[in-house]
Amino acid sequence: MRLRLGSAGAAIAAITILAAGCSSGTVSSQPSGSAGQGTPQRGGTLVMLGQSDIFNLDTVSAYYTVSSMLERMFTRQLFSYGVPTGAATPPPVVPDIATAIPTTSNGGITDGGKTLTIHLRQGVKWNTSPPRQVTAADFVREFKMLCNPVSPVGAPGYFTATIKGMASYCTGFAKAPGTVSGIDNYVNSHNLPGVVATDPQTLTFHLNSSTPDFPYILTMGFCSARPIEYMKYVPDSATFRQHTLSDGPYEITSYVAGKSFALARNPAWEQSTDPLRHAYVDKITVTEGLTSDNVQQQLQAGTGDMEWDVTPPAQNLPGLVATHNTGLVIGPTATGSASISLGNYLALNQYAGPFTNKLVREAVAYAVNKNAIVQILGGKSIASTTSQLVLPGNVGYIPDYNPFPDNNGAGDPAKAKQLLAQAGKTGTALKLLYSTTDPAPRIAQVLQSSLDAAGFKVKLVPATQSDFYGKYLEVPATAKRGVWNLAAAGWIPDWFGNNGRSTIVPLLTQPGLGSNDFGGYVSPKVESFINSALSAPDAATAAQNWQKADSTAMQDVANIPINVQKWPIFHSARVHGCNFFWFGLNCDPTNVWLSGS
Repeated sequence: MRLRLGSAGAAIAAITILAAGCSSGTVSSQPSGSAGQGTPQRGGTLVMLGQSDIFNLDTVSAYYTVSSMLERMFTRQLFSYGVPTGAATPPPVVPDIATAIPTTSNGGITDGGKTLTIHLRQGVKWNTSPPRQVTAADFVREFKMLCNPVSPVGAPGYFTATIKGMASYCTGFAKAPGTVSGIDNYVNSHNLPGVVATDPQTLTFHLNSSTPDFPYILTMGFCSARPIEYMKYVPDSATFRQHTLSDGPYEITSYVAGKSFALARNPAWEQSTDPLRHAYVDKITVTEGLTSDNVQQQLQAGTGDMEWDVTPPAQNLPGLVATHNTGLVIGPTATGSASISLGNYLALNQYAGPFTNKLVREAVAYAVNKNAIVQILGGKSIASTTSQLVLPGNVGYIPDYNPFPDNNGAGDPAKAKQLLAQAGKTGTALKLLYSTTDPAPRIAQVLQSSLDAAGFKVKLVPATQSDFYGKYLEVPATAKRGVWNLAAAGWIPDWFGNNGRSTIVPLLTQPGLGSNDFGGYVSPKVESFINSALSAPDAATAAQNWQKADSTAMQDVANIPINVQKWPIFHSARVHGCNFFWFGLNCDPTNVWLSGS
């Protein structure tokens, strides 16, 4: 969860100048804020406030931390994550709709790891009239819809590389008409041999090879159950969004695009079937269209409860830290020693334009003043520069690696000018796409200044938070038209632990509609290292190949990593049980409760 950042701006706004409010000049990497002491209370309406709408609601294509938080409320997966406790490490993968995690000892893993058999809980129901049991066929339907031609999955490699027959199935589906009948005809007339409903409550996966990280993949929202009713609508269309069903604790009762959501308790949901979500509050409302300043004011005044897609404004953080405000929760930077967030990296458009020339990409890698961006984010106690996609402490990270030395993060405009001159591209014009959410505009100005000093001519292209990804980066046609050349995006791994796949594959392979390989980077060499890592006989060999994939892509300047960072959030005084949950970069709305409700 898959957890692509909404934008660097939305995440970072909360972090800026936080260090200034700490007498020691440092911030603990351990979570702070509400640990949720006391006896949980049921009832009340949780009021969430934010700025932007989601850009995908359909689970097959939703790939955004806010989407993950929403999915936690009204969808369920085979496996998920336990109730957050505030520990520095994420909660473990546990059964959700599945009755158990498959192992060789319980008979769930057979055929040398290539077959997984998963049994479903009885009593998990759709909120249909009358309520209907969720079945294995509902999961088969979801997997068959992942590569639909209208709104496909954002990480196709997770599935095409692992599930038997998925690659050829998806190749054919991409050519199907993007209509209700065209999609329905393809799904009904084409078999997916790797995902089988053995019986109504048993789901069997046939994999291309033993895939130890496959249970992590199955935690993602992409792998939700999908009711038959969804086949009446074009995926993620406006009509679809008005007809969602729920097998989770809440159901969407109202959705107004760009303005609001309303959720109420799902009458078909039973706590006895759901060990992960307690659903203490009766209702949840989401109001969009606000600024981070307005959200913070309402949360502190008690007229709102939790953030939706914003974080505390920079100017408020010093006071919140100095007064030890219990509403402030600082998300853990590490899982053990592993960073949790790649705050900013530059996606480079290699479909068309100047970045088809490797020397021009190298010039940008040398030119960027990463230190100036770290300062915007609050200094070294909050953020640090990086030169690779894989985060410190994660599988595949290369200590002290930097293929383009840049004066310890300060940038090297002279070297950049030399490369531009060598390429015959001095004065190259660039279009820098950025989110209008603070502090992304200030980061864009730093980037513009760095690149202009290196011999480029940078034009800023603003976009709203939702459009930044939904209408620009995830739509290759805009890149091919030259609408943008580079953009400051953000990322967190889709899972932790055995997670080499969870950064390298989405960001560096299979560009296309909905993909997170925004710039269209393709490298057979990188893909060979990925394949070697995935088929490695042991963890050490896998790690070596993940390192080779990462370093090869960085030498190619597939994109340009900038920084890693911490993650603060805020909630009102009446919210309890608000422990940082990395799954949605927030507290878990299904496990908080309200006082005085």
